[in-house]
Amino acid sequence: MFEQIVKDGEIVAIIIPHSFHESGIKFVTPDDFSQQVAFMNHPVGKVIEPHLHNLVPRTVHYTQEVLFIRRGRLRVDFYDDATNYLESRILEAGDTLLLASGGHGFEVLEEIEMIEVKQGPYAGDQDKTRFAAASRIVVGNGDAL
Repeated sequence: MFEQIVKDGEIVAIIIPHSFHESGIKFVTPDDFSQQVAFMNHPVGKVIEPHLHNLVPRTVHYTQEVLFIRRGRLRVDFYDDATNYLESRILEAGDTLLLASGGHGFEVLEEIEMIEVKQGPYAGDQDKTRFAAASRIVVGNGDAL
């Protein structure tokens, strides 16, 4: 199953581990998210009809980003909107992460290759606010770092 990191009823992140499998199409994001993420698993011969995406005006207030971990290991530290540390997770090759709200920081644990997808256009320094990392990091299994 995929995992949600939630603070006060708001989804901070969604992790789709490399071991997740489900037949058909499974959207892991709510319909109102500006970044839509789905897991798809189809048998040989499945036909997805050709289609166009219509011009539909949308308003995006916050950047949501998706990371695809291709190789290596990455610790992700999650923070709420007030920059309070929440928790951490370790991602590895094949995992996918949607960062939906709040803040986040990373530490590369093994040399990593990853792909990032987020909304544009890029707004430079207006795109993010940097803050100090938490002094005590606790991984999802309860281990303090």
